[in-house]
Amino acid sequence: MRKVSVLGAGTWGTALAIQLAENDNEVTLWSKLPREIDALRADRKNVPNLPDAVLQDSVILTTDLKEACTGKDLIVFAVASPYVRSTANEAKAFIPDGQVIVNVAKGIEESTMMTLTEVINDVMPKVETAVLSGPSHAEEVGRDIPTAVVVGAKRHETAVMIQDTFMNDYFRIYINPDVIGIELGGSLKNVIALAAGVVDGLGLGDNTKAALMTRGLTEISRLGVAMGGNLETFLGLSGMGDLIVTCTSMHSRNHNAGYLIGKGYTMQAAMDEVKQVVEGVYSAKAALLLAAKYNVEMPIVEQVNKVLFEGRTAKEALDDLFTRARQEEVNWSK
Repeated sequence: MRKVSVLGAGTWGTALAIQLAENDNEVTLWSKLPREIDALRADRKNVPNLPDAVLQDSVILTTDLKEACTGKDLIVFAVASPYVRSTANEAKAFIPDGQVIVNVAKGIEESTMMTLTEVINDVMPKVETAVLSGPSHAEEVGRDIPTAVVVGAKRHETAVMIQDTFMNDYFRIYINPDVIGIELGGSLKNVIALAAGVVDGLGLGDNTKAALMTRGLTEISRLGVAMGGNLETFLGLSGMGDLIVTCTSMHSRNHNAGYLIGKGYTMQAAMDEVKQVVEGVYSAKAALLLAAKYNVEMPIVEQVNKVLFEGRTAKEALDDLFTRARQEEVNWSK
């Protein structure tokens, strides 16, 4: 049994707290928002946004960040990506050097182009960071629907410790040393999922979405390899796996926001309708900046940015993608 804290009591943090408690860990679930903790205390069998999930009575609920960060074997960062830096800044006074922190949010910080483990290490250089990612909607993880994800860490023993802490008969954990690849796969697929939602909102077919997802994976892999990631990672759970589920599922807030944009909503109106953080909107600009920095062609990401921030219509963006100059799928000379 390990002492584990989950920072962030949204749907994903709560679903992971349920899994951790089922593995007989001593679990603390923290939120900065008293209303979230009050709601969970009031009815652990009616968890907000997690139908049919039950939060065990053994899970300690708190708004005290010092309590949540003191004396833990593992700290899970489950706050939404725009709040990772601010949460790290608030928590650093209570987190000792060498503390193992696993980030489970998916995103890239727009202002710095850092991945989220890089953000945590920027604030707390002496902690040990890892990442957990993959095709894992909280709505299913909270109900013990069989799910497989991957943990990335620099040290094998750290990856194994996190694997042992989370893994059970219906939450399967793989390990992988490619931290940057796992983080980029989990972040960039949200941008492609916005585009997939747009395709559905426009009323187009399976052929169109399959093309978009396939070429989207090419863009993710191209940038990821340029940044030092392993191509095999992008063909795995945090790449292809997460892309498939996020582009096709009714649980995907990124797909749902894209669908509304395809129906004519503005970006802000779509986000307001979804009522949750749409990570792809926050990662889109950073992805485009990274593409320019590493001289990588990412036409889908480019068009998503134009729709989100430059007033381009979804139909115009799709037309631009399909009327681009002819391309080779693989290098013909090979």
